[in-house]
Amino acid sequence: MLNFRFERAALEDVEELAPVFDEYRSFYGQAADLEAAREFLTARLQHEESVVFMAVAGEGEDRRIYGLAQLYPSFSSITVQPVWILNDLFVTKEQRGQGLGSLLLEGVKGFAQGTGAKGLTLSTMTTNTGAQRLYEAHGYERDESFFTYHLYF
Repeated sequence: MLNFRFERAALEDVEELAPVFDEYRSFYGQAADLEAAREFLTARLQHEESVVFMAVAGEGEDRRIYGLAQLYPSFSSITVQPVWILNDLFVTKEQRGQGLGSLLLEGVKGFAQGTGAKGLTLSTMTTNTGAQRLYEAHGYERDESFFTYHLYF
């Protein structure tokens, strides 16, 4: 049995993290593109535009990343407080059901609290009932009051 830990990703983790991020993108219907995944993560971390956390097991050459959570900073104008957008949460198929989603959710919650943020916000597909159950088990509440609109180009 693997012992997993929660770690914050740094630039030196991108090579190992990119395949997990690419698998996440593929899960949401995007064509696999490891180079795009690598470049995207590198840019976010270099420019400090996001904070990425990982579910990791092993040490040295046996170290592997099995999950990720990526947060983007935002703000609530109403409460005049920072808030974190939990934009990406993913556990590799081989490790689902092992508690890694909970490990990542608890870790990002602690991080957000430590920054003085109002809280965390996220979206998930209406058909992703497994993720919905996980989020609700961790105290996330589904918004029934607001509609979300997008204007994509």
